[in-house]
Amino acid sequence: MRHIFFSFLLPISLVSVPDSLSNLDYRSLLSANQNLAAVPANESFYTAASRMVQQQIDLIARIEQAMTTPDANRIRSVQGQLTVYTKFVDAFLNRQYKSPKTLCISRVDVTENLSFLAEPLTESQIKIYCSLYASNQELLKLTPVLDRLLSRRGELALVRPLPLVSGERQSDSVLAIAPMQLPNLDKLATPFAIQEPNVVSPPLPIIGRTAKTAIADYVPLAQPAIAPPAEALTILADAKKFLTAAQVEFPLKNQFTNPQETSAVLDHFSYDIDPQEPQIYAAFLKLPRTGIFRVLLDSAYQRPLDTIQNRLAPTVSERYPFPLLGDTQGGFTPSLALQLVGDRFALGHQGVDYSFMVDLGDIPLTKLDSRLQTVTKPTREFFLNYQPPKQLDDLQVERRRFLTGKDQNWNLNQVILASAQAQLNHTYLVRSLQFQLPDIILNNRKLSPQERQYLGQAPQLHSSDILLAFRPVRRRADGSYTVLWRVLNQFPSPQINDLDKYSSN
Repeated sequence: MRHIFFSFLLPISLVSVPDSLSNLDYRSLLSANQNLAAVPANESFYTAASRMVQQQIDLIARIEQAMTTPDANRIRSVQGQLTVYTKFVDAFLNRQYKSPKTLCISRVDVTENLSFLAEPLTESQIKIYCSLYASNQELLKLTPVLDRLLSRRGELALVRPLPLVSGERQSDSVLAIAPMQLPNLDKLATPFAIQEPNVVSPPLPIIGRTAKTAIADYVPLAQPAIAPPAEALTILADAKKFLTAAQVEFPLKNQFTNPQETSAVLDHFSYDIDPQEPQIYAAFLKLPRTGIFRVLLDSAYQRPLDTIQNRLAPTVSERYPFPLLGDTQGGFTPSLALQLVGDRFALGHQGVDYSFMVDLGDIPLTKLDSRLQTVTKPTREFFLNYQPPKQLDDLQVERRRFLTGKDQNWNLNQVILASAQAQLNHTYLVRSLQFQLPDIILNNRKLSPQERQYLGQAPQLHSSDILLAFRPVRRRADGSYTVLWRVLNQFPSPQINDLDKYSSN
């Protein structure tokens, strides 16, 4: 029955859905397949076959992506594309040889069966022909898999009924004139869990005590964990193997594009530095404890409201981790989690981490050293002599002082904040304090008597206190910056002396 629906699958199922592969020309498959009989009979074998191999490569990439996305419309789109494309390939194969199975599996002597050939095929053409046949047969196995996946996606988002074949009508069982809302597979399916509260969370949690929440007893919806079926991955791997064998047989080499490679290039373009930038600043990067990276808007690390994401998919921060500033100790490594919040530079913090920074103006990074001799005396003395509190509650109070700018008694003529206005070609001085609190304290969890007896001592704390500077050297159209950074000094690791009080509750 699946072939009956060609007339309506083509207008909607072959339309692309915005994602990391949005650069691909998904409509090329539509234009090629709208009329199977439109392919000229005298078209060059290599021309037709190369187009189908490329379209099959693109289709596999879309199927792979659809299997890991929560969007039900993505599954429905590739279902229609798979149905139409396999029929298209079958038509091409049958025009060349009436029995592909006989030629490719039984290995008949083609020269003795010229009556079955539309035109004589060379050895390379036969290999391409059979590779397309084999890959097409593999892809047909995905039909029941995609059906099962669509059923599961229906648990996350609304799956609207597809329109009927042209000329048929559907009436509502209760109200005959009730309109039927048709799906738009070019857009994301409407998730069931929508209307999330737009609650601005406090900048940082309060550790060691129970804090009020904006909405009492509200628990955010857990995002689904979606892994592609092993059966589907095996099928796609086999299809790719056959397509690879076909590609090497074409006269023109390297004429095929890999959608995954294209997507990776675009992903780097969106979130990473340009390849030539390290070369431009090679002299600076030869200095010890220096680096270069791209400061993104904080929205790049956040999930938009009323959307569903696969929590198994690598996030931006996982694909492009923040620079590491020091050596690893007990699984803890200090990092430069610099982001752009509005029009200000700020460090993303966890637990009781905090930092403060000042804009030094147009001072080259190479002019700064561990003694800050080129910095004004009040600022220099504050950044070099600052001592963090040693009590957990005092640390959190200190953190709020830098976040708000209130209750500061530093004997300075300026307020020291945790953020600074972003300015191109300005240098920023930062003091960053980071702590790896034990989970039992970070999550405000009480220890059971057995756990308390097992610990027998205060939890171990890993921490860092680093003086560094960074300088934005390029601003992109999306508002992100390329920055150079340099660690100037590393102070003794700060300690929290009353952690045992919080772990013994």
